[in-house]
Amino acid sequence: MRKFFVSLFLLVAVAIVPGFGQETETKVVDEVVAQVNDGVITLSRVRRELKDIVDAKVAEGMKREEAQKFGDEKQGELIANLINEELLLQKAKELGIDDEVEASLNQRFLDLMKQFNLKSVDALYEEMRRQNVDPQEMREVWRKQATRERVIEREVQSKVYWTPNAAQLRAYYDKNKSKFTKQESITISELFLSFAGRDEAAVRQKAKDLLAQLRGGADFAKLVAENSDRPNAASNKGKGETIPLKELDPRFAEPLKGVGIGGYSEPIETSGLGLSILRVDDRQAASDESEFKENAVRLAMLQESFPEASKKFLTKLRADSYIKISDTYRPMVSPILFADERKDKTAN
Repeated sequence: MRKFFVSLFLLVAVAIVPGFGQETETKVVDEVVAQVNDGVITLSRVRRELKDIVDAKVAEGMKREEAQKFGDEKQGELIANLINEELLLQKAKELGIDDEVEASLNQRFLDLMKQFNLKSVDALYEEMRRQNVDPQEMREVWRKQATRERVIEREVQSKVYWTPNAAQLRAYYDKNKSKFTKQESITISELFLSFAGRDEAAVRQKAKDLLAQLRGGADFAKLVAENSDRPNAASNKGKGETIPLKELDPRFAEPLKGVGIGGYSEPIETSGLGLSILRVDDRQAASDESEFKENAVRLAMLQESFPEASKKFLTKLRADSYIKISDTYRPMVSPILFADERKDKTAN
């Protein structure tokens, strides 16, 4: 459990590096770095975000002096990203998606509680605090993350996905048939043992014992139902999906090399959360034959168009907003924040 919450705390800290952070402390009179419509980015907030960046880099093994230099060099980018984040959060209020975001947050904590066999959300919060992780702070980070994602999904991804008509889809497919050939894939099932609230050595020994039983011919579905810590293990018997090999997480792909159909991997540790024993249910060879599937073609077109569409969306948000950056910080922020707009002017 300790490893899990330490890892989770670091993930939260690292997630702030792109500039999407939290401001949960009581606001006081502070220097305004930037005004964004009715919102402001304060110097104290920027300093907190920079500290989080530095601490995260130190936790990754970087010397504090180097980490501080890295953070200082990222200050302009950080402020630019905070301004973009503020614009997205304001857009979310305009769209009225607060209830949707809150529901997703509640579900995320419930899934976490079930995954680690805790009886209630309060028990989860208590365990997080015991490991010096503030659940409300984490919730706020996740809230902003979920809000940004919902806005982008609704205003960019969904629109780009549904824009192509039938003729455009067919034309793209005919021009890119090599993208729609059958890829080499693998179908796997999992028996997961959580470290949460348990002695890790005992969990590792249990994993070895279960693996020996499985390789000796034991019933996989039965052992999963009796031992797996996944919330739905009893109903789905550990069954997983068919995944293209190139999309399989390297942490799993490497141990599965050479494992034939019906075979098992050695126990695989997943970021301090627990151990997974994977069974290979099937392997499918690649094929040169292409097949038109509307969803696959739309997704391919979305993947290709999304970066530019996202940039244009943020550019329009900025153009339609009042943004005033303090004279002290404008030289380091404006070239980053308005880089796309400058490119467009140069191109024209």
